[in-house]
Amino acid sequence: MGYQVLARKYRPQRFADVAGQDHVTRTLLNALSQNRMAHGYIFSGHRGIGKTTIARILAMALNCRTEVGAAERPTPEPCGVCDSCNEVRQGTAVDVIEIDAATNRGIDEIRELRDAARYSPARDRYKIYILDEAHQITDAAFNALLKTLEEPPAHVIFMMATTEPENIPQTIRSRCQHFSFHAVKFDDILTQLKMIAAEEQVEAEDAALALLAEAGDGSMRDALSIMDQAIASAPVENGRPVLSATQIRELMGSVPNAVFERLLEAVAAGQSAALMEQLNVLLNAGNSPSSLARHMARYLRNTLMAKLGGEQTELLQISADERARAARTALLFTEEEVTRNLQIVLRTFDELNYRQEQRFHLELGLLKLIHAQRLLPLEELLSGVASSAGMRGSTPSPRPASSASRTASVGTQTATPAPTLSPFGTSGSLSSPPAPKESASMERSRPAPVAETGTAVTPQRLATPFPVANGQTTGFAETLTEGSLAKQATAVVEIAPERLPAAVAPPAAGAISVASVRNAVVQALAAAGHSSASQLLGAGVWTLDGASLRIEVAAMGKKMLSLTVNAAAEKIIRQQLQQLGAPTRFLVAPGTGESAGQALAAAPLAGSVQEAALANPLVQRAKEIFQAEVRSVVDLRKK
Repeated sequence: MGYQVLARKYRPQRFADVAGQDHVTRTLLNALSQNRMAHGYIFSGHRGIGKTTIARILAMALNCRTEVGAAERPTPEPCGVCDSCNEVRQGTAVDVIEIDAATNRGIDEIRELRDAARYSPARDRYKIYILDEAHQITDAAFNALLKTLEEPPAHVIFMMATTEPENIPQTIRSRCQHFSFHAVKFDDILTQLKMIAAEEQVEAEDAALALLAEAGDGSMRDALSIMDQAIASAPVENGRPVLSATQIRELMGSVPNAVFERLLEAVAAGQSAALMEQLNVLLNAGNSPSSLARHMARYLRNTLMAKLGGEQTELLQISADERARAARTALLFTEEEVTRNLQIVLRTFDELNYRQEQRFHLELGLLKLIHAQRLLPLEELLSGVASSAGMRGSTPSPRPASSASRTASVGTQTATPAPTLSPFGTSGSLSSPPAPKESASMERSRPAPVAETGTAVTPQRLATPFPVANGQTTGFAETLTEGSLAKQATAVVEIAPERLPAAVAPPAAGAISVASVRNAVVQALAAAGHSSASQLLGAGVWTLDGASLRIEVAAMGKKMLSLTVNAAAEKIIRQQLQQLGAPTRFLVAPGTGESAGQALAAAPLAGSVQEAALANPLVQRAKEIFQAEVRSVVDLRKK
């Protein structure tokens, strides 16, 4: 007998030998043991996963001459040694008729089959018809078979194997038992390849067998066919073929995934020139643009699965080394970015099928990956604070000294006992220091502060104190108004610490205030890349509600608020609160209509670009002349 290819030589002859189809083999074995056999079966699924093989094994088991329970056949599995089993294995059984439905698909062939089915088997127990590629049969031919399939003779069993069960009429499917086969798992294919390599006396690297199993793409027959080809092209050492990963890649014309890892590293770094140089090397080496796009789409899919389920997820049917590689690449992008990159590569692959200059379109498609990295998330655009995204990574500007800032003397005060400055007060919760209560003598002796415009204004309230860089004086921002909003002005007054009321003395070392917690949380969010959440919470109103912290932000919908302050941002907030010793329970809620711009103008983040812009004399003068308010601040300086 001549050489037999591996796919035929190692075709399973028992149900137990079929890999990856336990749900089918278990059901058929139970049906055989209980004598509950149907008259029609449909086996559907991927190519090369055992549909026709299981049909032949079932035919052997039905016509096996050895009784179940005998020494040669203890289970319903076929014995494999009787004449009926040997004839089915060799394809010479008279009562097991295997028909290629792709060529015998017309109504005339089906009429002949229907007429022959009426006669009893020549020798065996059942007359079995195996219709391979059954979806190729025409509708007229199926209609001719319909009545026979519905009420067949007791000795006839039909088995139909197909890769497209949806093309079989519903009237046929409803009269048969339908078994949907699964794609064979990577580990099952790899185990089978190792066994065959040992049987064939082939020395193979684990990486080489992993490449063959991955190339099978869930099909055992495809993996064995590629392995047959690899053995034929492998070098021989000591009389044994040697399979290496490099040789198999050259044979299949594939590119190592390390190349795609470097390409995506260039994409993540925004290095367009480096990306084009690496692509040029691949194309000059003879790799086709279509093949590169297909393999890159597969690599991006594995990266997405690693991002979703981790390195050890069942969604990855690849080797351990490739799992680690996909996990490393997944760390470079967010889930949304990997999804977008995969969509771009898939669209590029589709375009390459009907484009003339494939190289140009592949280069354009890879450049789109870099350009897509510069897109702003949709939630930032809709939240109304995307204008501050340009400040990401910029160094906070120091607040310039205002010409209206000058030292004011404070009159005689009424002595009051100094309360404890614990940030948790009597209730143990975080609170801001109370505003000082001035005596009548203090109000009379204080001169009216003058703004830059020279307009006399009246003090209204004192904001939360903040330390000055030199550590000698403490500034207080006061909102000063006269008459209406049209005459609104702002001044900053510096007061010597020894002349301050006891209630507003600088906080003791180690003390925590709402302002310090707010600044720490906002800065942590900005450093982690959550610019939208940082700006939104920085412009919010932070108060205490019992033992939890309440943050009121600009009015917006609950859906948009959940997108801006997402799970990752909440984790950062909770970590910062825990580090500061503050209550970790917090609530972010939309305010009662105050816009982000108004909140920004009222309380900019200390040391931020917004604070520097609002303190600029020109900005203050423009606000007075045009009776305007600052809604947003954009940093247009070159980084």
